[in-house]
Amino acid sequence: MPKAIFISPIDGKPGKPGQVYYPLVQRNVPQATPNGSELLIKLSAAALNHRDLFLRQHLYPGLSFDVPLCADGVGTVVELGSGVKNQAWKGKRVILNPGTGWRDDPDGPEDPSGYKILGGTKFDPRGTLQEYVVVDESEVEEAPSHLSDAEAAALPLTGLTGWRALISKAGEKNSASGAAVLITGIGGGVALIALQFAVARGASVYVTSSSQEKIYKAIQLGAKNGVNYKEEGWEKKLLSQLPTGKKAFDAIIDGAGGDIVEKGTKILKAGGVISVYGMTVSPKMPFLMQTVLKNIDLKGSTMGSRKEFKEMVDFVKANKIKPVVSKTLQSSLDDIAGLDSLFDEMKAAKQFGKLVIVFGGSGSKL
Repeated sequence: MPKAIFISPIDGKPGKPGQVYYPLVQRNVPQATPNGSELLIKLSAAALNHRDLFLRQHLYPGLSFDVPLCADGVGTVVELGSGVKNQAWKGKRVILNPGTGWRDDPDGPEDPSGYKILGGTKFDPRGTLQEYVVVDESEVEEAPSHLSDAEAAALPLTGLTGWRALISKAGEKNSASGAAVLITGIGGGVALIALQFAVARGASVYVTSSSQEKIYKAIQLGAKNGVNYKEEGWEKKLLSQLPTGKKAFDAIIDGAGGDIVEKGTKILKAGGVISVYGMTVSPKMPFLMQTVLKNIDLKGSTMGSRKEFKEMVDFVKANKIKPVVSKTLQSSLDDIAGLDSLFDEMKAAKQFGKLVIVFGGSGSKL
């Protein structure tokens, strides 16, 4: 029977949020069969996201012990349902749209029950940390041919989140040639892919980090420069790094929250945008009167629509962008210790890029 990785309760019962760390467990699951317009996909790699760590800590809504972990995955279509329209899917290497219920509305999910992300919750019964998965043919894109399995698995969730935060929220004008974009907390998957998208679009990109090594690595990926956000007055140093004639930033892509509005108000142009896709520093942040007087927009951004997913994948293909992979575990789903080591790196915030497990060669048939 196919294998899958779940989290398991301790002593048969749930723990207290934030005070527990659920162990990983491998289980055999029934062989899935595609119906109607569904595809059966033999998965070959999956990538971790912070939500997987939060699930193990009971800090994510809808936790389920009966749904495999992970939303990011790549694999090969090995069987078609009887109602699949595109018969050419069979044998194709594909990546999965990491969430459902959001087709193309620019404001948010159309589904009355909300957006459902794959992996580890009761809202969707599927996850990508398993050998086989069934999804509708409308929810996959052919994997970019220039990407390895590890790189392809690293793309979906962070790529979609970064694309919406940069393009849909900060705006195409604020992320194109001539624009200056600040991306905070460089090193995480979303920040890195947003950096790559903005560089490919011709924007001048700057970064912040507490690690000079991560700033150097970002420069190697195309960033113009960066600063250590723990230094006093880092925002002034950033302004001094802008090209001659450029007096302010057009947009900030932020995953931390905290004092970003206060700092951002000092360095953004009038009418500039702060696009916030996460708040790792604090779940609250002040909105200042100076920000109002400067007409700065603060926009929340999370995940993205099916339409945005396709746009993102097409852009990756056209520009031959490769997601940054911090570490790849070449193993099998039997290697619980190896998987735990990936989670340990995420807990310690050691990674620069995505953490991926490659657990099966694509292309084999049932």
